[in-house]
Amino acid sequence: MTAITLNLNSIIQLTSEQFYQLCEEHPELKLERNANGELIVMPPTGGETGKRNLTAGAQLWIWNDRTELGEAFDSSTGFTLPKGADRSPDASWVEKSRWQALTPEQKDKFIPLCPDFVIDFLSPSDSLKKTQEKMQEYMDNGCRLGWLINRKKREVEIYRPGQAVEVLQSPLTLSGEDVLPGFVLNFKKNWN
Repeated sequence: MTAITLNLNSIIQLTSEQFYQLCEEHPELKLERNANGELIVMPPTGGETGKRNLTAGAQLWIWNDRTELGEAFDSSTGFTLPKGADRSPDASWVEKSRWQALTPEQKDKFIPLCPDFVIDFLSPSDSLKKTQEKMQEYMDNGCRLGWLINRKKREVEIYRPGQAVEVLQSPLTLSGEDVLPGFVLNFKKNWN
């Protein structure tokens, strides 16, 4: 199964509120929306990808619970990015002061900001080019660090604002650098 992109703009241009309502009414669908307003319908992940998403997200949550530097989110969390896209990274993190600046209503719906940190796993159903474009979209919207993990190639692409993408082959660990001080993602279970 592959993701399907629907361009409904000639019929209707959904507002952020309408897109949120569409997602609420169809929780069985995993929907995103790019900055052009096109809907992206994504299939559920397979077992291996889901297991790795949870492993990485759990490590991020444990680090954040210990440091209390922000808030960690799972793959079900929607973010409305400043340039108009609605995205759901596999794992993400927002620095504490940015989270606290949101109103209770903003925290209850799709979060109206770009995460400071994102992880996306390349699923067998994902297009590498489209996932790379999505990672660049995060950077263009203010993300400070992003990791695109390609288990099949045992490769990680590291995205940083204003820098060329760094590609690592089979790393055993990844550092959260100055964005997530002290966070280290252990790949022991991700490459198996």
